Amino acid sequence: MTCINVSNQRDSEGQRDRSAVRLTVIIPCFNAADTIADQLDALTRQQWSERWEVLLVDNRSTDESREVVEGFKARLPNLRIVDASERQGTPYAVNTGVKEAKGEHILICDADDEVATGWLSAMGDALSAHEFIACKFETRKLNPPWLQGHEQERGLQTIWYPPWLTHAGGGTFGFRKRMFQRVGGFDESLPHLNDTDFCFRAQMMGYQLHFVPEAAVHVRKRHNLRGHYLQSRNYAEYNVVLAKRYWDGSGSAASYRRKFLRDWVHLIRKIRKLSSQRGRFWWIWLLGRQVGRTRGILFQRGIPV
Repeated sequence: MTCINVSNQRDSEGQRDRSAVRLTVIIPCFNAADTIADQLDALTRQQWSERWEVLLVDNRSTDESREVVEGFKARLPNLRIVDASERQGTPYAVNTGVKEAKGEHILICDADDEVATGWLSAMGDALSAHEFIACKFETRKLNPPWLQGHEQERGLQTIWYPPWLTHAGGGTFGFRKRMFQRVGGFDESLPHLNDTDFCFRAQMMGYQLHFVPEAAVHVRKRHNLRGHYLQSRNYAEYNVVLAKRYWDGSGSAASYRRKFLRDWVHLIRKIRKLSSQRGRFWWIWLLGRQVGRTRGILFQRGIPV
């Protein structure tokens, strides 16, 4: 699909309308009343030379999320609430937000995270040079010591199965609207790892995923064992789904199965880790990963990555 953007045409002519919205920040939201104020407050402190807007995409919230967001309209004059109640799920919410965005440049952030100081200007400037970008995670501000890590803090991670491409969390994405449309948006059939799938499809179409180390998002992890377990399980199950989708015949499925069985043995041997809080979260994460892989093998008939 070809999408002609008037402001981009004026850019090339050196006559762009400075009053036009250049960038849209999209926040998918489902029952985030407890955290969305922190994210919006962080956005009120962002500064950039171009005009930008914030879209809160309400995806069937039943709590007071909308009321909390309404309270920020005086502090964020270009804040809009977009309804995405037709279908539940982050992919649908993001796709809806992109359609409603006034800006040609898009940034995604999650309703339970906080963007760091300088995030908007660093990401906005990067999108002037790159069509697809991601920033780094920071886990120390919003999490206890036993949940802190270095995922996507030093750079992009490469997936460990075909197509062996880099990927990033959707709450750290930035892209140009036309690029998003050409790739086909987020796959709404994937309730989990739709952001990883988007990274794969974009790169396979020739769009490089550029890392922006100057920008950071303070990520909030699951602080209870059940939520921690479910997140790990869901990620693992849908890694199996993606492995099946993108498997190119390279590598040995038997070697993946052997590793899968070895990981079960390793998990059992490390059960003593349950004696400490850090150890419990570590062990439960590994348990979720193994259960998710098992579900992927049984229900998705995929490769146990």
